[in-house]
Amino acid sequence: MPSFFKIILPLAKPILMTVALFVAITQWNSWFDAYLYTSSQNLKPMQSILVEILNQYQTGASTSQQMAAGKTGAAAVTPDSIRMAATMVATLPIIMVSPFIQKYFVKGILLGAVKG
Repeated sequence: MPSFFKIILPLAKPILMTVALFVAITQWNSWFDAYLYTSSQNLKPMQSILVEILNQYQTGASTSQQMAAGKTGAAAVTPDSIRMAATMVATLPIIMVSPFIQKYFVKGILLGAVKG
């Protein structure tokens, strides 16, 4: 048992962190289950709300509004900018976690390297 904690676990740490990152990303992006099974807006996770926002602001839906705002000279918020802002809000947590996990990727690559 002590050899497990001293030898096997440190060698398996890059693998465990890789699997943990993939599971976290999968859970973070799983919006369809919540989209189907929850009807209350308070219980929906951020990803399912993001899908609703992306579906609500389709690119071709308000082209006439953009053209009208362009003629008057007023700065209009385009549906594309709303969609891109919502996408950035959803991806920021994963982007912030990735650098902390990356050191385990590098250790895993260097661990299997041939030393000469």
